Amino acid sequence: MMSAPHKPLSALLSQILVAYTVELDCEFERRMLQRQIRSARLSLVIWLNLLQFLADGPASVRTLASRALTTEAGATAGLSCLERWGVVELRPGKRAGFGSGRGIRADWPVRLTAGGETAVGIWPGLIPEIDARWSKRFGDATRLRRSLEAIEHQIDLELPQGLPVAILKLPEIGPRKSTAEDGLPLPVLLSRVLLAFALDFERKSQTPISLCANAIRVLGDEPIPETEMPKRTGCSEETAGLGWQHKPYVIVERDPARGRGKFVRLSAAGIKAQQEYYSRAREVEEEWKKRFGAATEEVRESLMTLLKRRELSDGLKPPPGTTRAGAQTPALGRVDVGPAARQRRRDLVIQTEAFVRDPAGTLPHYPLWDMNRGFGP
Repeated sequence: MMSAPHKPLSALLSQILVAYTVELDCEFERRMLQRQIRSARLSLVIWLNLLQFLADGPASVRTLASRALTTEAGATAGLSCLERWGVVELRPGKRAGFGSGRGIRADWPVRLTAGGETAVGIWPGLIPEIDARWSKRFGDATRLRRSLEAIEHQIDLELPQGLPVAILKLPEIGPRKSTAEDGLPLPVLLSRVLLAFALDFERKSQTPISLCANAIRVLGDEPIPETEMPKRTGCSEETAGLGWQHKPYVIVERDPARGRGKFVRLSAAGIKAQQEYYSRAREVEEEWKKRFGAATEEVRESLMTLLKRRELSDGLKPPPGTTRAGAQTPALGRVDVGPAARQRRRDLVIQTEAFVRDPAGTLPHYPLWDMNRGFGP
């Protein structure tokens, strides 16, 4: 695996966004568990991208998609999970394909359940609280916010508030229509600036940034056990798994010595994509320096400073009683604790311990939101 002279700006933005998300998600889970709500494992991104637009009452699938700046198919994908978890209700009543996107119509109204109402009541106050924690904990957070705002105000795209849930190519984004706002929450600024960078990257690259920054980045021409992928990427077991989208870039083979277990390495196309990842990211960052001026370098310096601060690890330590702290909680929408929930707890504990031990070395270089974790990292 080639060594990069420094992390791409997108990787720095991603690591801080994931660190913020983990801290907020743990506190959200703690407060939901206190209220004995089964949807405690919902993540910040589902609030930013969907649920906040139900805070004022029911809305149709079509209206939600418009408010969230996504497609109807994108809204349907999130709503199908939220319906299965008991967070929203879709009318008319039960339907064929319950719990999947199948059969959801654009004109159907979407309503929050009692659990959904509780969740929606927590996020608006919690986000400013975590923002305030970061401002108190990190003196550089104020500088980071100013430089992020300087860039966000100049982006000429109508960006959603949360980073989209995307496995491959990012969605098409239209020109900006809204007026730039001051005082946006830190996760919104991080998400929008990261998304703008990722879109610029993907205009130059045939390989999606989500693949480049994670699986392709951590592999080389020497095979490694596939089971090491979550540890190396910082992603969940599910999102770190190799699928059809990796096929051109990765070679999967058996261990000839033991005859079992999968080992993975980069193909020639994968090695080329890895090299191009760093060069394309540097090109985008150089273009941003010309476009946004000193704010680009200020963002980089602030992010690198935060990643070196011991206090970042402190914020990643989960509150007692939460899943990341080792407590056994049911899967989303369930009342019992099954085998999948027990395995997910173990995975979350391992991931969290790695984040706390070495944030800069273990946080993912591009967020892959996992629907099995309530769309969390």
